[in-house]
Amino acid sequence: MIRIAKSDHSNSNAPRIDSITPEAVLPGGEVELAGSSLGPVAERRPLAVLDGSLAPVLMSRPTRMSIRVPESAEVGRLEVRQNGATSNAVTLKIGRLLAENVNPVASPVVDADGNVYTTLSGQRGEKMPVSVYRISPEGDMDSFATDIVNPTGLAIDADGVLYVSSRHEGTIHRITPQGASSVFVESMGVATGLAFDPEGNLYCGDRSGTIFKIARDRQIFVFATLEPSVSAYHLAFGLDGTLFVSGPTTSSNDAVHAIDRDGTGRVYYRGLGRPQGMAVDIAGSLYIAASHRGRRGVLRLPIDRAPEDEPEIVISGSGIVGLAFSPSSSAVVATHNAIYHVALGVEGLRFL
Repeated sequence: MIRIAKSDHSNSNAPRIDSITPEAVLPGGEVELAGSSLGPVAERRPLAVLDGSLAPVLMSRPTRMSIRVPESAEVGRLEVRQNGATSNAVTLKIGRLLAENVNPVASPVVDADGNVYTTLSGQRGEKMPVSVYRISPEGDMDSFATDIVNPTGLAIDADGVLYVSSRHEGTIHRITPQGASSVFVESMGVATGLAFDPEGNLYCGDRSGTIFKIARDRQIFVFATLEPSVSAYHLAFGLDGTLFVSGPTTSSNDAVHAIDRDGTGRVYYRGLGRPQGMAVDIAGSLYIAASHRGRRGVLRLPIDRAPEDEPEIVISGSGIVGLAFSPSSSAVVATHNAIYHVALGVEGLRFL
C-alpha cells in the first residue's frame, strides 16, 4: 500500500487521496484509492486522470474508489477530479513492458547480469520455433534455445547454466551461457517447476504428484509426494532451505505447501485461487502469482506473519503466471503472453 502524507488544501471539498492499494500494477490491473470526497456529486462520478488520460472508475464512494489502469499507461501520475476541484497527485508504479509474443507457463529467471529468460511454451505436444528467449535489461530479445517441446520450468545454477524442464518429454535440459544444449536427466514424469536448494541440488516437480531431488552427480531421489496439479508445480526455496510448492487444482481454495529438508510437508497457507509461480525476498517473504478474495496479481506472505494474517496484494494484474527478482531490486513479472519490469524495490533471495 502506498500512503500519502497529508497536506493542507484551500478547498475543503476537493478530493483527497490518502493511500493506494496495491503499490504496483500492470497495465489493465485494478487499484483501490482511500481518502475523502471520492464519491459521486449530483450522481456524477469523479474522474480519475492518469498521465493526462482518463482511467475507468469501477467504484466510487465518499472514502473509496477503484480504478482500472489503462493498457496504454506507462507513467503513474494519478489525480482525481470532481466538481471543478482536483485532488493531490500521487504516483503509481506501473509495469513496463519488456517483451511480448512469448508464452510462459511459470516464472521467468534472471541471471547475474540482469538478463531475463522465458519460454515460448505452446500447446500440448506443439513444437514451437523457439523454446527459450533471452531478454536483455534494455528489452532486446533473442532466441536462446530451440527443439524443447513444451518448455515449462526454469532455473539457473551458480555458473549461469540454465535448466529447462519439458512437461511433454519428461526431461530436463541443460543450456550453457553460450547456448549449448544437452539433456541433463530424463524420466521426470510431467516435468514442470524447477529450483535449486542452497547446496546446489536441483528439484523438479512432476505435476502428477512427485517432487524429485536431483543431486549434483545426477542421482535422482523422490523427495516428497503431493496432491496432483491440473497444470504445474511451481517451486521456490526459502531462507532456511524450506521448499515452497504451489500447484493449481480444480479447487478455488488451493494451498501453498512447505516441505522441510527431510521431505516432511505441511500446508503453509490455504485460500488461494490458481496459485502459480513464486519468488522469495531476502527477508524470507514469499511472493506468489494467485488470486485472493476476488483480487488478482502478486501476493506477499511475510515470513513472520501470524496464522490468521491474510496475504497482501503487492502487484495488481490479470493473467500473471510467475515472477522473479532482478539484481536491480525490481520484479520481473510474466503473464501468459508478455514480460513486465516492475520497480518494486525488493531484493530477491539468491543462494548461488
